[in-house]
Amino acid sequence: MKRKNNKKQSVKNYSQSILTILKSDRKQTFNHKQIAAKLKVNDASSRNQIIKNLHKLAAQKEIKEVLRGKFQLISSTEYFIGKVDMAARGNAYIISDAFEDDVYIASNNMHKALHGDTVELYIYNRKKNGRQEGEITQIIERARTEYVGVVQLNEKFAFVVPDSNKMPVDVFVPLSKTMKAEDGDKVLVSLDEWPDKADCPNGTIIKILGKPGDHNTEIHSILAEYGLPYEFPVEVEAFANNIDTSITEGEIAKRRDMRSTLTFTIDPKDAKDFDDALSFQKLKNGNYEVGIHIADVSHYVQEGTILDDEAYERATSVYLVDRVVPMLPEVLSNNACSLRPLEEKYTFSAVFEINNKAVIKNQWFGRTVTYSDARFAYEEAQHIIESEDTFIPDEIAIKGKAYTTDTAVKDAILKLDELAKIMRSKRMKNGAISFDKAEVKFNLDKQNNPVGVFFKTSKDANKLIEEFMLLANKKVAELIGKQSPQKTFIYRIHDEPDDQKLASLQRIVSQFGHQLNFKSRETTTHSLNTLLKNVKGKKEQNLVDTLTIRCMSKAIYSTKNIGHYGLAFNHYSHFTSPIRRYPDVMAHRLLQYYLDGNKSTSEDVYEDKCKHSSNMEYLATKAERDSIKYMQVKYMQDHKENVFLGVISGVTEWGMYVEIIENKCEGMVRIRDIKGDFYRFDTDEFALIGERTKNKYQLGDEVEVRVKQADLVKKHLDFILNI
Repeated sequence: MKRKNNKKQSVKNYSQSILTILKSDRKQTFNHKQIAAKLKVNDASSRNQIIKNLHKLAAQKEIKEVLRGKFQLISSTEYFIGKVDMAARGNAYIISDAFEDDVYIASNNMHKALHGDTVELYIYNRKKNGRQEGEITQIIERARTEYVGVVQLNEKFAFVVPDSNKMPVDVFVPLSKTMKAEDGDKVLVSLDEWPDKADCPNGTIIKILGKPGDHNTEIHSILAEYGLPYEFPVEVEAFANNIDTSITEGEIAKRRDMRSTLTFTIDPKDAKDFDDALSFQKLKNGNYEVGIHIADVSHYVQEGTILDDEAYERATSVYLVDRVVPMLPEVLSNNACSLRPLEEKYTFSAVFEINNKAVIKNQWFGRTVTYSDARFAYEEAQHIIESEDTFIPDEIAIKGKAYTTDTAVKDAILKLDELAKIMRSKRMKNGAISFDKAEVKFNLDKQNNPVGVFFKTSKDANKLIEEFMLLANKKVAELIGKQSPQKTFIYRIHDEPDDQKLASLQRIVSQFGHQLNFKSRETTTHSLNTLLKNVKGKKEQNLVDTLTIRCMSKAIYSTKNIGHYGLAFNHYSHFTSPIRRYPDVMAHRLLQYYLDGNKSTSEDVYEDKCKHSSNMEYLATKAERDSIKYMQVKYMQDHKENVFLGVISGVTEWGMYVEIIENKCEGMVRIRDIKGDFYRFDTDEFALIGERTKNKYQLGDEVEVRVKQADLVKKHLDFILNI
């Protein structure tokens, strides 16, 4: 009896393995011998079982017998394309336009696909927890081939353990390919191959980043994680340094000379690159001429050069907490292109005649030469707006000591502020959404350690600059976008918010007593603005601001104009920051091309460039966020003994996220660390509820926490409740 059972157990079902082999090459036919060879079995029992399984699958119409004994996958199965979103334990979800909901993929059906990969999949006739389930059949394109991680050295080989929780496997590295990295080093590893039977890919260490926890190591790791460079190639630097940056009479003659018009810049006090300047003069008819002057980067960065190639690849400057990784070499970004005070510069300008009611009466676009009479920090301009005085006190003066500015400059700033407020009011009435989310900033010591946290908020001076930049971007886009026949251009587009995300937002903010109305576009924008206004200064402000931003669509670059929902503009472009954004450089080139009377250029070429720019912007944003998280964790490391008041910002089945009110640092209180009861997650109430005590921790509740663990490498904070 025992022997019979054992014999029964030894009969193996090869159906799934056969399907996997046939799926790997759907056009190829296979006989039982070829399949046996691939499965590395050669005993008679296994071969017979393979033959049986082949005929069974053919009877089930999953495969077909093309020739006698030769089988092929039935290709009538519909295959889909999607992107991998890795989840816990090696499982994943596929995001695809073909499906309303994401498709679940179990870890054993991933077939070596990784996070972000573009893959082909087919769908099972079954569901997993109410969700469609599928299997990946082919990797079409790897999202990335380089990962940051920590080396674990053995005598004969090494492994790199990736930092990313989206990378479910370690990378095997032969000792000959370790670059002599030491055990525990943080490195950048490149994937080479992934052998059929191997549990993990083989790789080569291509860069040693340093020791985990070291400041520079972690900052460089963040950049490397997203494939962002932090140095320029030597040949690019050399090319930039050899560019003629002099202001010549010959070039001035080709441009509108605006050097005699009052011109100034308003920027952050620590800014080094000045993209934009404003000029102002009162006209004889009582109207005002306002010039928005933008650094003429395209004059220096010519198409087809290695400098242009490098700028395109980078696509954007990356603003980390302690440094800027510029799109252009310093000789251009901080010198030649930067609109520095008391210097003549080549500019690309939008010049408007505006009346007292902020109505545009005339407009002009083209290349100019300008002279910046003065430079102001936002704090200085704000002081002028608030005091209506020319005196700048020493505590805010960027010169380091108090001074008096010209009356003409003061009058210009006050009038521009007045016009900006009218323009902003009109924009809000038209349905624009006002996001004034406070930015987290750090006071750093000389070693780049955070010694304090503060919040950057937008005041009148910031909004003055913002409004005139919006005006230039809008009018440039309108100039080209309203032409017939249509011409290819670079638009900044922003789609309507997702209905499901809005519904989710409503459920969450109702916990705080806020109501939203989504009946129409008008009621939606009005209620969102009311919400953002009502939460100002309240404990839930940052949470609500963040959630509201998340329910919005992502703004991207495209040649296909659909307008900008958040700004309530039918036409919008990016024209005003070419030192730090490549799409602005493209907009400059196209605008001049059309001003010269040329016909439309290739849409496909520019659409590809738009997609690349959008993708690089996304990566830069993620890197910037990671650098903020890193600094927050570093800051909290030194405050482990402190008790902080926080607000519950998220609730999950494994714990609750708490955001500290005074510094916006967010960490997790795990369920297992909540003493006194067993807590379960209630999805309807967004709460953890004690089974015995019925004690409730709900989204939006205030709690006191202390730091349990601050992990610099994973950029993660664990809190415990201060009970």
